[in-house]
Amino acid sequence: MTGDTVLQVRNLAVEFDSIDGTVHAVNNVSFDLKRGQTLGVVGESGSGKSVSMMSLLRLIAEPPGKITSGSAVFLPRNGEPVDLLQLPKRWLARIRGDRIGFVFQDPMSSLNPLMTVGEQIAESVRKHTELQGSVCRDRAVELLEHVGIPGAAERYNNYPHQFSGGMRQRVMIAIAIACNPDIIIADEPTTALDVTVQAEIVDRMQKLTKELSISVIWISHDLGVVAGIADVLMVMYGGSVVERGEISRVYSHPRHPYTIGLLGALPKLGAAQKRLVNIGGSPPSLFSPPRQCAFAARCPWVFDRCKAERPPLFFATGSHSEDPSAHGHVTACFYDLEKDRRRDPDETGIDVTAFEVGQQG
Repeated sequence: MTGDTVLQVRNLAVEFDSIDGTVHAVNNVSFDLKRGQTLGVVGESGSGKSVSMMSLLRLIAEPPGKITSGSAVFLPRNGEPVDLLQLPKRWLARIRGDRIGFVFQDPMSSLNPLMTVGEQIAESVRKHTELQGSVCRDRAVELLEHVGIPGAAERYNNYPHQFSGGMRQRVMIAIAIACNPDIIIADEPTTALDVTVQAEIVDRMQKLTKELSISVIWISHDLGVVAGIADVLMVMYGGSVVERGEISRVYSHPRHPYTIGLLGALPKLGAAQKRLVNIGGSPPSLFSPPRQCAFAARCPWVFDRCKAERPPLFFATGSHSEDPSAHGHVTACFYDLEKDRRRDPDETGIDVTAFEVGQQG
């Protein structure tokens, strides 16, 4: 674990029991998060984005949910490294809202309708710091001002239903940053907001995280939003990571067919409008353990090996990194799109193991 790494996740797997069988929601997800870095996590609904990140703080219901394998080593600014997946829940509760903040997708269902917004912020300050009494109120007002809510002192006594959707999301951000955390996980925080308010929330988050040197995991299905805020992009499909790398590299040189399809579905301004890409078919069933490429049924480059084996992460052609398992541009695809050839030793003479990125890093 490098000195500038704040979170290292390896081989995370999560299952859910249901009356129809076991749902393999997350399969061997691995990534590193650096200090001050923003990691964008994208993919269509059901790809495992939110479940992966909620599992890190053990926020999934157990049962029916269950973390079956993996580690999530968290290195706070002041403290020893801890594995979040192994901590007793009473200790993990001290980290939630203190060292790691969470901004949920729907603030109306996340905020307590019977408490004023100011008191909900002050509650987090009281729980995780030594501040008490009127000092907590002053800190809550300061945070409301910090996230751009006008008349913060007066609005301290307002209830969530008296705020607009964008203002409620600002309150959620204020709660998340109340204790100057090391990490904020933002779960599609702009989904229900109009474009103008989305831009305001994104801009506010960027300024706050830069000022406070906070690392961010930004979960989204909107590649346009992520493009403007993330340093590293992680694309998920069928509960697995299918591509990961610096965002400029992934956007300019996508190497997984699913990433290419997502980018092709984005309208482009200032260019001759082409027909948008349509990714045919449906997402895979997660009731069976992944034994082949999850995208095989929808992939235009599919061949026999894709249906027989599950691809590991490979170096993308042209990727340069001292630690490719954590920071290099990698893709889980047997077809090397850059060279337009299959990564198959029987057909190309290439030693596949020389290009593979081990899940253990």
